[in-house]
Amino acid sequence: MSLRSMSTRRPSLAVNVGRGALAGVAGSVVMTAFQKLVEMPISEREDSYAPGGLAEKLLPIHPQSAGGRWTLNFAAHTALGAMWGAAYGVAAHKGLRGARGAAATFAAIYSQDLVMIPALRLGKPWEWSRKDWTIDALDKVVVIASTGAIFDRVLGSKATLTSAGGS
Repeated sequence: MSLRSMSTRRPSLAVNVGRGALAGVAGSVVMTAFQKLVEMPISEREDSYAPGGLAEKLLPIHPQSAGGRWTLNFAAHTALGAMWGAAYGVAAHKGLRGARGAAATFAAIYSQDLVMIPALRLGKPWEWSRKDWTIDALDKVVVIASTGAIFDRVLGSKATLTSAGGS
């Protein structure tokens, strides 16, 4: 197979999911920076340990120290970003990129988020304040928009990956 045909071939679903997961991890970094530098100074809210709480509900992991709790929360936060990114990779594989891909991914993931939170007894979204809803949705818009931008511009099908042979 020539290099030209390799570079023009459509990536497989698995490749797009993998690229999406990487973009999602990077998107989580962007969201965290946004939260720490913009949203939290304005909203005056404390750090959220919701991702760690989710991990504790789903896995037999229960940290005993503050450091362990922070580590679990960080790992779960990163894993959730990878999941959102993988979902964006599926959307991109089906031809949804940019704003359409981000909107489709946001709708699919956020709606299941709102079902899972009460199902796992992690909260009651219908009791959230307008401020809580705004913060939650805005932070997730930031993560999916940045994930989509990173996927489309850095990791998408136009990006070139070197083969194991180094050429």
